Amino acid sequence: MVRGFADLDGDVALVAEQRRLAGLRPPPWRPSPGPLVAVGAFVAFARGEQGPGRAGDRAHVGAAATRDTSELAHVVVRGVAGARYARGLLAAREGALLERAVRALLATGVTPDVLVVDATGRDHPRRAGLALHLGARLGLPSVGVTHRPLLAIGAEPPDRAGAWTALTRDGDVVGAWLRTQRGVRPVAVHAAWRTDVPVAVEVVQRVTARARTPEPLRRARTWARTARAAAEGRTPG
Repeated sequence: MVRGFADLDGDVALVAEQRRLAGLRPPPWRPSPGPLVAVGAFVAFARGEQGPGRAGDRAHVGAAATRDTSELAHVVVRGVAGARYARGLLAAREGALLERAVRALLATGVTPDVLVVDATGRDHPRRAGLALHLGARLGLPSVGVTHRPLLAIGAEPPDRAGAWTALTRDGDVVGAWLRTQRGVRPVAVHAAWRTDVPVAVEVVQRVTARARTPEPLRRARTWARTARAAAEGRTPG
């Protein structure tokens, strides 16, 4: 049983839950050869409330499902941050928001194979970043995709689509730099709930089209930012 994000009252409880999750060894998951249904989720905070922020910051949260690279469905929910950001404690700020958005998408009838989150997994002070924590909470294999590692290190891959190199922490491979497109910066791909690094890389490659970011996450980000702009009376940019 994985405790709800809102039930983790304070940093001490969250840290304890992260340590517990890191020690679990659930059965590994591998994608089937057929079409892959992936759900991405992304939080867009109100203008002026990004960055470390504070508890109560307003957010639009997008969740989008794709079959390979074609969108199946999306939702956007509104909410507020549970805390300010602190390294290793992103779950306190965004966990409940992301869970609510993904559950709203699942309520539409989407049955995903895997979850893709804008957060880390094993690349984390306690080896249980938000991508892993959210996957465990929802009972879905999960993969993290971020612009850069949190703690892990590794050389960037060659400038060739599909090239990847290992990201390591304390001698363990916890993620990978992946060049999704030639001529663009690589993304950091994170092993998370029930996934290892080769599986995480395979998932991201299979759900990425012509952009740097995998489609479920890119579309979730677009829908969240579009809703935020409409709420703020702006044209999405």
